[in-house]
Amino acid sequence: MTSSAGSTHAGAEAPECAGPDFGPRAPRLAFPRGACDTHAHVMGPRARYAYSPARVYTPPDCVLEDYLRLLDALGVERAVLIQPSVYGTDNAAMLDAMRAAGGRLRGVAVVDEGISDAELERLDAAGVRGARVNIVDVKERKPGTLPMASLTRLARRIAPLGWHMEFLMHVDEFPDLDRAMGDFPVEIVLGHLGYMNIGKQPDDPGFRALLRLMKRGKAWVKLTGPYRITTAPLPYPDTVACAKAVLEANRARVIWGTDWPHVMLKGAMPNDGDLADVLAEWIPDAAAREQVLVRNPEKLYRF
Repeated sequence: MTSSAGSTHAGAEAPECAGPDFGPRAPRLAFPRGACDTHAHVMGPRARYAYSPARVYTPPDCVLEDYLRLLDALGVERAVLIQPSVYGTDNAAMLDAMRAAGGRLRGVAVVDEGISDAELERLDAAGVRGARVNIVDVKERKPGTLPMASLTRLARRIAPLGWHMEFLMHVDEFPDLDRAMGDFPVEIVLGHLGYMNIGKQPDDPGFRALLRLMKRGKAWVKLTGPYRITTAPLPYPDTVACAKAVLEANRARVIWGTDWPHVMLKGAMPNDGDLADVLAEWIPDAAAREQVLVRNPEKLYRF
């Protein structure tokens, strides 16, 4: 569903955030054929797709054409769009982009618990492969809490479709994550290497709980957004230990993404070519990179 430009200003108090570098350079690292970016957002044009009044930031237009240009510059053939919080449960911008890209893209949607089975099936047919739950970018956040009853009900609804549930959450707030999610009806996916709060280390109890879930094959982790868990500049050296820990826990449950267009980035905006080259430090072995970039996302997103 789309709306007029006037209604997009209902949440004008939400602060504006910087846009990406719209001139991405080619990375030094050669991506394997079939590589997949598993974490990106398209937003805008704002005059066509209304932002939610409940949003906590206001992005510039970052549209499909910009994103496809980035993929081509990086040498990445496939990608997964993640519904951004600025649109709430209105997945129209993402679905329109997926349709226009002609099968190159999959999606992860945000849905209400009361969504109909018919609508879930329509989303699945459009290429949606999971449901996203964001417990970070909300105005009244309660750290360390998950609405497990409602999450479990939704998970049981999406399980027959083969979907997963993707969480934007700080794993260091959940030292019992493996117990809380051990019997969850679907597999879970977490972005930004677990998105620990800055200053936390790989020995954090919540991160160790995530690793235990990965070893059991219940959780996937995205190598995305290193700038979200460190104050260090490129190439974000203090994220290497976390990346290597998740790879060691279960390399078959690790995927990668650009996190384009890097919304709400507090530090210097990276060029996406430089950001892609961080992979060479995280995963120096070419065969391991092929698994993370190609085979793992093929399985999770059913390309």
